Amino acid sequence: MDIGLITQMVLAAFMGTFLYTIIGIVPGTDETAVIAPVTLALVLSGMEPIVVLTFFMAAVIAHKLTDSVPVAVAGVPGGVMATPMVEHSMVLKTHGYSDMTIRKMISGSVIGTLVSVPASLLLASLLIPLANAIKSYANPIFFIGAIVLSLLSKNRWLALVIIFPFAFLIQGLRYLYWGIGVVPEGTNVFTSFFLGITIGPVVVTLLDLLNKEKRTSLVRHESKVLRFNQTNPFKGFPNPFKILTKRELLYSSLASILGSITFIFSAVGTTVLIGELFSKREKEPVKKASLAISCMEALANATYISGTLIPLIALGIPLSSVALGPAQPLFNAPPVFTQDHNMHHILSFGEITLAIVIGIGISLFITYYLVVKYSTQITAFVFKWIPHEAILGLFVALVVLLAYMDAGWMNIAGVLLVSLVAGTLHRWGINFGIQFMILYSAPWITSLFIR
Repeated sequence: MDIGLITQMVLAAFMGTFLYTIIGIVPGTDETAVIAPVTLALVLSGMEPIVVLTFFMAAVIAHKLTDSVPVAVAGVPGGVMATPMVEHSMVLKTHGYSDMTIRKMISGSVIGTLVSVPASLLLASLLIPLANAIKSYANPIFFIGAIVLSLLSKNRWLALVIIFPFAFLIQGLRYLYWGIGVVPEGTNVFTSFFLGITIGPVVVTLLDLLNKEKRTSLVRHESKVLRFNQTNPFKGFPNPFKILTKRELLYSSLASILGSITFIFSAVGTTVLIGELFSKREKEPVKKASLAISCMEALANATYISGTLIPLIALGIPLSSVALGPAQPLFNAPPVFTQDHNMHHILSFGEITLAIVIGIGISLFITYYLVVKYSTQITAFVFKWIPHEAILGLFVALVVLLAYMDAGWMNIAGVLLVSLVAGTLHRWGINFGIQFMILYSAPWITSLFIR
């Protein structure tokens, strides 16, 4: 591998690190909505696959390390994955431990990363011999995955009922495009529908504002004043192994291993389930909250890393909620990547490992140091100068552009329809993991009814 490509990988890692260190702190920036479109744009731009992978791994680590910071300092989650930590963070904040909350969360993230990377590589190696058998049953597996995730969700019966109608909507739009000649028959319009699902909640919220009755009923609030603890007790480079207690270190490591093994399931669901399971025996409120946030942060990182790496290395199909979400462009980004020709087929095990080491290594070192040392200052800057609406508006615009590139002007209307349905379903408790599984299995589900 030449020095020029290595240099590009390092620069991509720095770019992903600094960009998503800022974006991760912006409240409400869902991981899929902000990482997938940029990764897709880089893939379609013709950037070297190994450079894109390096950028993606750096972006994921930076976002996962920073999205919990607003929770600790302001009680507002960054990304969706930080939402389960809100309650426990508020317990620690009430007792005056905001600084400790940040240290525990970020240290948990470090442990989750350090444990899940080798665990994911090992599990991927073990699954490689079974890859062909798994891929031959990919479509039924996606359908079964949608059922399993539905049963594990809060509104399980609603989620189960919606599987077939949502599949028919997706496939029906494709048949419409073929029938009127928007795209050649057999062309699988996928990427724009996937992005339509990711921005669904944003689109529904924006269209709510066009409804006069809904708009006038919205509750108005005064400007919220956030007060930060301006003290900075950290000197030198903080050691995560000293910040966490032995029990927190042990439980975070075990949680990371379990999160890696259960990579196929919903990342949020796994984080909540295992995090609460590990902390429920602790009765003292501060110790329980501290243990919970450490485990949950370790789990969040582990599920994202394993959910990307195991399908990427072993299978070549996005067989996890993470691979179907933020990591989707690594597997399926026509015309550059398809299910039969993507990073799994292009990059060797050694090249993937190198991208992981550079991307995660640079992001982990820089973001960990910056967040632990300057979390208050960074959060204050982002909250004051970077509007949430501007970030989301940027990504909505990018999705509209990619929808047009996928299938022209008509597809913008099709993506809007998909976004409306997906956003409404998301409000009803049907998470992205279920919707992405349905998206992938839609052709197979529809074929069951064709004679």
